[in-house]
Amino acid sequence: MGNDMTGKGRVTIREVAERAGVSTATASRALTGNHPVPPTTRARVLRAARDLDYVANAHARALVGGGRKMAAVVVRQVTSPFYAQVAEGVEAEAADRGWLCVVGATGGDPQREMEFVQLMREEGARLVILVGGVVEDDAYRSRVAHYAQALDSTGARLVLCGRPAPDPGIPALVVEFDNEAGARAITGHLLSAGHRRIVFLGGLPGNTALDARVAGYRAALADHRVPAADARVVDCGLGRAAGLRAMARLLKETREFTAVVAGDDMVAAGALRAIADAGLRVPEDVSVVGYNDIPLAEDFNPPLTTVRTPAEELGRAAVRIALRDPDEAAGSHHLLGTHIVVRRSVAPPPADAGHAPV
Repeated sequence: MGNDMTGKGRVTIREVAERAGVSTATASRALTGNHPVPPTTRARVLRAARDLDYVANAHARALVGGGRKMAAVVVRQVTSPFYAQVAEGVEAEAADRGWLCVVGATGGDPQREMEFVQLMREEGARLVILVGGVVEDDAYRSRVAHYAQALDSTGARLVLCGRPAPDPGIPALVVEFDNEAGARAITGHLLSAGHRRIVFLGGLPGNTALDARVAGYRAALADHRVPAADARVVDCGLGRAAGLRAMARLLKETREFTAVVAGDDMVAAGALRAIADAGLRVPEDVSVVGYNDIPLAEDFNPPLTTVRTPAEELGRAAVRIALRDPDEAAGSHHLLGTHIVVRRSVAPPPADAGHAPV
């Protein structure tokens, strides 16, 4: 977008009308759609509004002080326990401050994400919080830079929660946890139990969160002098169904592994089912660990050893830090820690496991 008004305050309907070469009344009719306007005129007004990054909402324009006390949290899916916990944290911290919280789901579609951010600008939200790992490509970097600058120009703030800033210079706040350190620690836990043939199940190349977890897995193997060639990463993405399918395929190909690091707890749930379906036992035959420590993890069979990620605290911190002095928090990066929760899904490798590489 042209967005040549960035940093000059909110664009007015009069500026849009001037750009389009029409009266203010015609521009208003074209944007609201309440009255008939010739298609060519409407197209000209819409193009001018787009070029000027005009936010067309009477309530937002009338508000004083940069918008209503509303935080918007945008997630991939509302059924994911991790996203739900982050959203719960945002809502709880917002409620503590007398703010409202709105939750939107994108299904991972960048276009829907963009439309939701724009809607929240029009509704005058002061905080827009984007949650979760993403594939960080040029399109993502450009999109997020635009979100940050557009929100900043109207006194609102973009918070990236559990995902990186594409450019440290943009006016966005980053609050995330240390994915690499968590994966390194949980893989180290398996190595300390005697495992050397460990599979990472649930890679998604380009996804910032999972790439960091794979890096932590590889770093732990290197720490224990396991040859890099013995690492095996199965790229299957996230979710129980993905974990079930990928684990079932892997077990048909080879039994030359004794432990599994799952990309998250839902992948671990699928892996547990596939291992049981193959007539094997966890942890006697195969050890399995997860990531996130969702509430159900302790009810898995067996209860899952996993990495506790501070999901609710991540949401709370996103609001709390963003509402500090803007100069203090702008463009800053905050990293929350993780820790291992030990349950019953890990045991030493079977005595007859041998020493063949994965």
